[in-house]
Amino acid sequence: MGLPNVREYADPRLLVELAAEAEAAGWDGVFVWDHIAREEDPSVPATDPWIAVAGMAVRTQRVRLGIMVTPLARRRPWKVAREAVAVDALCGGRFTLGVGLGGGPQAEFAAFGEDPDPRVRAELLDEGLAILGGLWSGEPFGFAGTHHRVSGAHFMPRSVQRPRVPIWVAGRWPNRRPFRRAARWDGVFPLFDGVESGEMPTPGQLAEAVSYTRAHRPDDDAAFDVALECVSAGEDGAADAAVAAGYAQAGLTWWVEALGWFRGPLDAMRERVRRGPPRD
Repeated sequence: MGLPNVREYADPRLLVELAAEAEAAGWDGVFVWDHIAREEDPSVPATDPWIAVAGMAVRTQRVRLGIMVTPLARRRPWKVAREAVAVDALCGGRFTLGVGLGGGPQAEFAAFGEDPDPRVRAELLDEGLAILGGLWSGEPFGFAGTHHRVSGAHFMPRSVQRPRVPIWVAGRWPNRRPFRRAARWDGVFPLFDGVESGEMPTPGQLAEAVSYTRAHRPDDDAAFDVALECVSAGEDGAADAAVAAGYAQAGLTWWVEALGWFRGPLDAMRERVRRGPPRD
């Protein structure tokens, strides 16, 4: 289940309640957007997804929790490293960190004096990922990049999960560089040009992106997740499961049901949660 952190979902208490309802209804994971403002209207309400996920961690027992996705270019990676390990401890090793360039170049970057150039954000993302990996290693760590410097750092404790918290990297297909980046980590969260929230690419489009990513994996036999924002009606479990199976054949491992105002009012979304995931 994928939840916004803006508009009527900009209440951490609501997000925690929805996570608890999702677990009771049989969903396997709950993932939350990370926006601080909306490009179309900076006054749109928003809440901090990390606080919400921490609340989810102590209200749930089974579901995987995650941020989908945090833009490392507007975060201090050493702060993200501490936050992620703390959430992983709270939930007993059920946390996944999604990262990407992020959206809203004006509302979320330029408005706060940050460089909105996507090339600069990509550089910051790559440096941030290297720093996360180093700080989570449990060993002394230093780093000298174009944008970040780390010296004499040694972060303990380590995460509950080993060797570290899983990282899924977002990218917009057909851009290739984000998928080569994702191939170095634990999963990919593909978006597609021309496919808006509440819509889905075809299984063929997904298969093409997955094939390209896997071709750049240093070890293609290692576990690797493919998460996708998806939409199911939730009224015919067998029909929904058949659709999901087609995407699984294309490489999908996480069907993330995209919920939000773009699909209907909040009450309808809560009802969709309660009907459970697309399974026979």
